[in-house]
Amino acid sequence: MVRPGGPFKTPPSKRVPASEPGADAPELRGGAREPGSPESRGLEPSARSRVPAFEVMRITDEIARRRFAGHDVVSLCAGEPGARPAPGTLRPAGYTGPLGTAPLREAIAGHYREWYGVEVDPRSVAVTTGSSGAFQLVFLAAFDAGDRVALASPGYPAYRNILTALGVQVIEIPTGIESRYQPTPELLDAAVAEHGPLAGLVIASPANPTGTMLGRAELTALVDWCRRHGTRIVSDEIYHGITFPEVGDPDPRGATVRRWDPRAVVINSFSKYWGMTGWRLGWALLPEELIAPFEALASNFALSPPAPAQELALTAFTPDSYAERDAVVAGFARARALILEAEPELDWGASAPSDGAFYFYAELGAQLERYGDSSGYARALLEGADVAVVPGNDFDPVNGGRAVRLSYAAGEAAVSEALDRILRFQRG
Repeated sequence: MVRPGGPFKTPPSKRVPASEPGADAPELRGGAREPGSPESRGLEPSARSRVPAFEVMRITDEIARRRFAGHDVVSLCAGEPGARPAPGTLRPAGYTGPLGTAPLREAIAGHYREWYGVEVDPRSVAVTTGSSGAFQLVFLAAFDAGDRVALASPGYPAYRNILTALGVQVIEIPTGIESRYQPTPELLDAAVAEHGPLAGLVIASPANPTGTMLGRAELTALVDWCRRHGTRIVSDEIYHGITFPEVGDPDPRGATVRRWDPRAVVINSFSKYWGMTGWRLGWALLPEELIAPFEALASNFALSPPAPAQELALTAFTPDSYAERDAVVAGFARARALILEAEPELDWGASAPSDGAFYFYAELGAQLERYGDSSGYARALLEGADVAVVPGNDFDPVNGGRAVRLSYAAGEAAVSEALDRILRFQRG
């Protein structure tokens, strides 16, 4: 059963901009009148803003409160590297262009040449306020209200929430261990059979929360399917570089869809591999037809990405910076190994292959009998052992109540301490 995640049922057979005559307006909830009418909702928030809060940030806030109260909380919650970010010198600066400074766009293009052997025109590089800003602008530029966009479940909740807020119908594709928690052409065929044509497909490799990756064969199969069906791919590649490849892997840092599909959109960020979470800087690689509309939207929404962050980001593409970050990734690998070694003793259920990123996603198995669901387990673990993990509900509204996500971004010492506390908690 493929799950529609959004409230809109407009058939996407003809994509007409809402400003043109004959455009189908999405149905409003609650019997609201025409948009723009004073009676439509008064001073209430817009219908498109009715999306769930981000559970990770809610838990992060609770962690801060408990630490302020004197609790020694070990957090495996947020996907934020504990190591210091890449060094750099800040210089005062004013507005830049809406798509970022030329030196940074050229440096990002050079990064694709260095890592992937892929030539990227700097014109197609759009620097954004974090990858979150890139997703918002890409979804606005590429899809109309009522379009159907598919994504894997479990998956990063912001995809679903941003698309829903923009009036896009989200088709959530249930995945499991048999497909390594990734979409497949067969699953997409089922989605089309049930819901109709798809305007877009969001993929993530490595994925949050599962850490699974798409290899060349799986990725090119999705590219071929989308090309045949006129479906645009939006590829989240923000965890590239945080990977744990087998010897001889042709794409040890991750396979970029840009190699095979020039009309796909690639989104990346300085937050994960480089650890620059607070600087709020990301980028998108755009196909030619989306550059102008994306730039127009960016110039209205944010004017420009933050200039000091762009200056700092230039230092990220140096040999010293790459070497430093690869050393950090080696630390993630050691923290990952601690969890995998402890997995039998944890006695949970099935877990996702943790190919990359810094996440371990697993079903709770017998723990569900005691705590009911993953939210109950996570709450009891935080209150009883001061260890924070994320329940799976936010990533998968249907089956996530059986699973939790652990982030090992905090490093070996934190993971080791957390595992000791979890095991003592479960034995007690």
